Amino acid sequence: MFEVENKQKARRVYEGAFARGQTELIDELLHSDFVCHDPNSETGEIRGLETIKGERAYFRQAFPENFFWRVEEQVAEGDKVTTRYTMGGTHQGEFFGVPGSGKRIEISGINIDRFDESGKLVEEWASYDLLGGCVSWAPSPIQVKKRKPQLLQQKGSRKRRG
Repeated sequence: MFEVENKQKARRVYEGAFARGQTELIDELLHSDFVCHDPNSETGEIRGLETIKGERAYFRQAFPENFFWRVEEQVAEGDKVTTRYTMGGTHQGEFFGVPGSGKRIEISGINIDRFDESGKLVEEWASYDLLGGCVSWAPSPIQVKKRKPQLLQQKGSRKRRG
C-alpha cells in the first residue's frame, strides 16, 4: 500500500539529501532513532540524524564538485525498499583513509531500507562495493580503512565520535 511512497522517500534521501546536499530532507524523512547497519563503519552501524548529516558532509568533502548518487532500480514490499544504486564523483578529499586522488570513481551498492508506520525511514542495511570502487582511486586496496561515523558540528567542522 505504501510501497510507492516509500520508494519515493528512499530516492529523495539518496538523490536529494546526499547527492544534492538537501540536508533538510534528513530531518523530514528519517526517524530520530534512525540506524544504518554499515559493514564499513568501525562500529558496524551509524546512528542518529546528526551523525547521518555528518556522513552526508563526509561524502561531500570527499567529492566536493560533482558528487552523485544515482538510483538504478528499486523494489518494495511491505515496509521495506531495496535500492540498487551507483554513487561517486571526482575524489578530491579524504575517503576511507585515502587522501584525494583527483580520479573519478564510482561505487555500486544495494541498500535495504525499513520504514515505520508513520512513513519515516527508521533502519537501513547498507551493502556497497568499496573494494571494487577503490581499485580506481586507492594506491592499494589495503590502505582503505574502516572509519568511525562522523557527527555534524556547527560551522561545518567535524568531530569524530568514539
